[in-house]
Formats: sequence, structure tokens, C-alpha cells
Amino acid sequence: MPQRPAACLFDLDGLLLDTEPAHAQAWQAAASRFGRPLDDAELLSLRGRRRHDCAGQVRQWIAAAGGPRLSEAELLAVRQPIAEALLASAPAMPGAEALVRRCRALGIPMALATSSARPAVAIKVSPHPWMALIEERVHGDDPELGDGKPAPDAFLLAARRLGVPPAACWAFEDSSAGVTAALGAGCRVHVLLPPGVSCRAYPEGVVCLNSLEEVRLDP
Repeated sequence: MPQRPAACLFDLDGLLLDTEPAHAQAWQAAASRFGRPLDDAELLSLRGRRRHDCAGQVRQWIAAAGGPRLSEAELLAVRQPIAEALLASAPAMPGAEALVRRCRALGIPMALATSSARPAVAIKVSPHPWMALIEERVHGDDPELGDGKPAPDAFLLAARRLGVPPAACWAFEDSSAGVTAALGAGCRVHVLLPPGVSCRAYPEGVVCLNSLEEVRLDP
């Protein structure tokens, strides 16, 4: 198998930056405020999806449990201040900076394919100057983006902007929704396993990683 992709397409949350605990804590706090705590499986299912889509799902769970029928704005008014306070100090995932710098040194084009909106990304990446090396970015609120993950649109758009066929790209993900999106786009998918999740949870053919430090790129 070649160890030199035509381009690398990176997820952000839980892949390059260790933001998923903050996201989970914020969704848990917001849902609990309205009387519907979330279990671990529910929190895991929210990973990798756009805020709008997550909010819709959490609102359904709250209503189904007999709670109030909230608007998205009402739920996010509770969730967002908690999330923003936590996300501003999220550390990089082990090996993330080294991998991005390695791609840059080898001249491998890179793009971010994230479900996070542009303002949220700005908060998360501000402590990490190396993130500026990824110049092409598809955000969850990108005007050219169709559907969010698990639809393949984010990866298809990222590959198109880089001028590279999706099948020649390596996509790096950590969530089930993101893996489904990257596979749907036709990418070679590397999945960084979340804590407590085994490779058996993902479709056959993906490359499972315990750390980004395991990624090897030929010169």
C-alpha cells in the first residue's frame, strides 16, 4: 500500500484537538438542565456531527422523556457558554502537530473537513499556531456545504478545493459519523479510536489508529 497520499483531509474535534470531552460535558450539562441526562452511547453518537444536527437530536431526546419542547436557540443558550469556556483550552491530540508539520514538509496538500462552524473553530485553534498550516478549510457552516456528516459532502468539497480526487486522499476521523462520511466520499479512511471503542465498531477496510503518532508517510 502506498504511504504517500495525494492529500490529507483532517477532521478537527477528537482528531487534531482533544475537544470531545468538552463537547460531551457541554451537551450533558444542557440536557441535564432540562431533566434528560445523556448516557455514554448517546454522547458518542453526537461526535462528529454539526451543532445544529446535535441540537435537533438532543431536543428530541428531551421531548421524548416528557421534558419541554425546546427551540434550538433555547437549548444552545444553555450549552454554548459552557462549551466555549471549555474549548478555549483544549489541548492538541498526541502526534497531531507533528503529523501536520510532516505533511507540510513533504508538500502534501491538506484540508480541514470539520462539522464545527467557523467561529467555533477560531476559538479552538487560537492556542495552536500550527493549525494555520492547514490553509484549506471546510467548516460546518460553509456556504458551499450541503449536508453535514455522516453525508460525504464535507470530504467531497475539501478534495475538490484541493483539486485532488477523493480516492487519492487519506481522510482522518474519529467518529462514526465522520468515518461514514469519508468512506462515502471514497477516501482511504484512518480512524483514531475513541477511548473504549475498538476497531470492530467501524466498517472493514478502515485503518485503525490508537494514536496519530502511528501514521507513517513516505518521503
